[in-house]
Amino acid sequence: MPHKCEAIVVHCMDYRLQSFINQWLEANLAKGSYDRAVMAGGVYDIYDVIRQVDIAARLHGISKVVLINHEDCGMYGMSGTEERHEEDLSKAEEKIKRLFSHLEVDTYYLNLDGMFEHK
Repeated sequence: MPHKCEAIVVHCMDYRLQSFINQWLEANLAKGSYDRAVMAGGVYDIYDVIRQVDIAARLHGISKVVLINHEDCGMYGMSGTEERHEEDLSKAEEKIKRLFSHLEVDTYYLNLDGMFEHK
């Protein structure tokens, strides 16, 4: 029987943002109720994201996916505008909902000052 948790949270590995992400998780999800998929670029590689969501859905029975991209992401380089992040988050949300229609998907853009913007 699989273990059960509420969500998977997909975010970038950038050390500058970990304390903000930790605080946000503590305030918004129950402790121990989520898996974390930490990948360079957040949703930059949607296929890696989908693979992690699939694993969390099958093994842990998640009901929610939280996607977090951030300002000044090295994976995006000069193309990492807020608009590009918003577009990539939207595409990722659409693909996840198409493949996993039972999952809720929330998308966020995290500024370097720690401010989360719901997208």
